[in-house]
Amino acid sequence: MADATLLNVVLYLPLAAIAVIIALPPRREDLVRGVSLAAMLAQLGLTALLYARFDASFDGLQFESKLPWIASWGVYYQIGLDGYNVLLVLLTAFLGPLVVAGAFTAIQKDVKLFYAMVCALQFAMLGTFVAQDLFLFYLFWETMLIPLFLIIGIWGGARRIYATLKFVLYTAFGSIVMLAAVIYFVYSLNASTGITSFAFADLYRAHLPLDVQTILLAAFALSFAIKVPIVPLHTWLPDAHVEAPTAGSVVLAGVLLKMGTYGFMKLAFPLFPDAARLLAPVFGTLAVVSIIYGACLALVQTDIKKIIAYSSISHLGYVMLGLVSLDLIGIQGAIMQMVSHGLVAGGLFLMVGMIYERCHTRDLSAYGGLAKLLPLYSAFFALLTLAAIGLPTTSGFTGEFLVLLGAFRGAWPLHVAGDSYLLVVSASAVAGVVLGAWYMLWFAQRFLFGATRAPHQPIFDLNLREKAILVSIIAAVFALGLFPDEPMKKTELAARQYQQLVASHRTEPPVALGGRERPTQAASASQSTTRSERTP
Repeated sequence: MADATLLNVVLYLPLAAIAVIIALPPRREDLVRGVSLAAMLAQLGLTALLYARFDASFDGLQFESKLPWIASWGVYYQIGLDGYNVLLVLLTAFLGPLVVAGAFTAIQKDVKLFYAMVCALQFAMLGTFVAQDLFLFYLFWETMLIPLFLIIGIWGGARRIYATLKFVLYTAFGSIVMLAAVIYFVYSLNASTGITSFAFADLYRAHLPLDVQTILLAAFALSFAIKVPIVPLHTWLPDAHVEAPTAGSVVLAGVLLKMGTYGFMKLAFPLFPDAARLLAPVFGTLAVVSIIYGACLALVQTDIKKIIAYSSISHLGYVMLGLVSLDLIGIQGAIMQMVSHGLVAGGLFLMVGMIYERCHTRDLSAYGGLAKLLPLYSAFFALLTLAAIGLPTTSGFTGEFLVLLGAFRGAWPLHVAGDSYLLVVSASAVAGVVLGAWYMLWFAQRFLFGATRAPHQPIFDLNLREKAILVSIIAAVFALGLFPDEPMKKTELAARQYQQLVASHRTEPPVALGGRERPTQAASASQSTTRSERTP
């Protein structure tokens, strides 16, 4: 099978699963679950094959498909893997079968529709990551909204309608603003070059005045910041997590929030580099505010889902800090932190779902002494807690350490030059590490080792299905923590390109675009600046 065809198979396999699910008899719910799990496992296997074949030394798109779609508009069906998305595509495929298996007993109503929506959401998320055309990216970006809206709205908790409406209103507002920016951006490109194109490679080479870049960056950033979410645009997230079923929470924390940080890394900052450097102090400040504020809010929650939800806001603040540092180590740390958070937060939400099925409450005060009642469950929960606070040898340590190291490396030349702002921001982010350890250890102590509270009915430790789910996540967490070299090699060239794109000045008079291909490494390198210029 050709590599380009293989990527298309990975992308469209969930749609094939939906077709099979629809054709199944309505009362064969066990068969629906089996088909969904088989499709997700097949997708994971094929994605692992793509990851193994991914050439870390090749600077450009791999496994690319490019076909004319709406030629008069310059729209192409263009997908491919690069260092920006390869780990996120693997993360999405990895969590897919865990989400499906985790919902086997939790979802008993409208089973066919639920698994069809999970498959549709998987298709839309993968499409968003692999799209290399802005029109196609926006189409997948908007498609994600529909299945998640239904998953929360149909299978959610008592206040699910409120949560879904809030989620949709926030996301739709940001998307409309971004759509207006996309239209204006492509129109400006056509006016200055005579070429209409939505290809990322062409848009990277556009030259726009600083004031136009600033407005367009603000529009893109609003949409992506809502998805991350960055404080103060975060208020939809706790409600969505609390009301969503476990599968919705896992997908939301594990993958969907990464769409925002991926959007900043792939589009917002590289497309508008002069504005990004100008506004770097603003984004750096918001990142640190998110880190500290999210941690403080997590400390005062009594709903165990809300604790993990607010921790997500804090952990993704590190990703934003790594991206604005413009240091190679910080950028790679941001990518690793995205993957690590997806694994750890996804695992914690799965464990919350497991205990909720047994005890039917999320109130922290109702729990205590689980280490005696459920020793195996408690051991897995303790491991994920330690990963969340960045214990060395876990993925959490790798991501946070590299982000903080990169932030200090990026800030130090400015400090020497007399500008200590970014150094203060970086130092403030360290407080988030302390607060993160505080609220997670406090949570674990009350949850696992507090006064034993006997449940109203006998509860049992993990079954074989739950053990398999958690062993998979723990293995991935420690693999990424102990052996980060291989995934970092696969992202290094993309991190360098991001660094060079954002560091380059593109307010000069526009030049005609020669085609849809990505600029060569040599061309990109010629635009790079000194270290002090590259650091915002």
